[in-house]
Amino acid sequence: MGRVSPLAQWGVLLVASLLLGLVLQWFHVPAAFLLGPMMVGVVMGLKGATIRMPPAYFWAANAILGCLVAQSLSLSILSSLLQEWPLVLGILVATLAASGFSGWLLVKFSALPGTTGAWGASPGGASAMVAMSSEFGADVRLVAFMQYLRVLMVTAAAAFVARLSLGETAAHNTAALIWFPALDWRFFATLGVACCGVLFGRWLRLPSGALLGPMILGAALHSTGTLTLQTPEWILSLAYAFIGWSVGLSFTRPIFLLAIRTLPQMMASIVGLMVLCGGMAYGVTLLLPVDILTAYLESSPSGLDSIAVIAAGSNVDMAFVIAMQTLRLFSTLLFSPVLSRYISRHTALNAT
Repeated sequence: MGRVSPLAQWGVLLVASLLLGLVLQWFHVPAAFLLGPMMVGVVMGLKGATIRMPPAYFWAANAILGCLVAQSLSLSILSSLLQEWPLVLGILVATLAASGFSGWLLVKFSALPGTTGAWGASPGGASAMVAMSSEFGADVRLVAFMQYLRVLMVTAAAAFVARLSLGETAAHNTAALIWFPALDWRFFATLGVACCGVLFGRWLRLPSGALLGPMILGAALHSTGTLTLQTPEWILSLAYAFIGWSVGLSFTRPIFLLAIRTLPQMMASIVGLMVLCGGMAYGVTLLLPVDILTAYLESSPSGLDSIAVIAAGSNVDMAFVIAMQTLRLFSTLLFSPVLSRYISRHTALNAT
């Protein structure tokens, strides 16, 4: 792909992503226009493609997704989380402990340095983890590879679980989609909320601010009845594709060759974390009146953006999923520096 002109690469990416997305949509796979472009991007990235998604497009996609999520959020979800605070706290602590243990095993049984293994194993927003890891001496390339590899695996697994859980309902939901509804002033107001939300998130320096800023601002307007947000299916699919391309094209050949020696350990770490979170999801269904898919998505160790896409296309309690994922993102950002220092220090002591 490196010998092909950038314009031709974009053409291949667009056509192949559209075709694969339509095929996945035909088979009623949730988040078809996230998974299709993501898989095409992975193949092209490993084949040496030189094109990359501009950051502005990734921010725009997250802003649109934030407006979608905002339509499901209300103050009632906060009260329900407070009522179940021991369980919520237990899930957060267990996820952090599992990711820390996974990072420690990675460092102990691979050639990865301590900080790199710890940041690569941290769940939450992949882009936020990559950005923060550079400040703590980690190899950003390996952290990015581990983070996006986990996003890819967890997203595919979550979509598969969603497909199994939805069954025939998926066909009904897909058939009921209206791709190009009539638009009015609320659509343009929603775009304004998305733009203002991105600025708001960056001003407050929120992690994943392009997603959380519009989500917070949109939820405040939508839940109070001030503005009914409009996110038509065509713009959502475009946003999903932008996110999928951003993740997929990150899997470049040089980074893959750099990570190949520790790839088995990385895969084992990711699978182990997925199994642990799946076990927690089953425990949640025994303690709370939620279905298995809702529990799986809220405990899934992927990025907030990709889980939001799958939740939006599934019959789940989206507010609960997003609230738990957001809480885990903030707790991960708060404690990951501590975990990375601890793992790095203790592995260094054991080595001596």
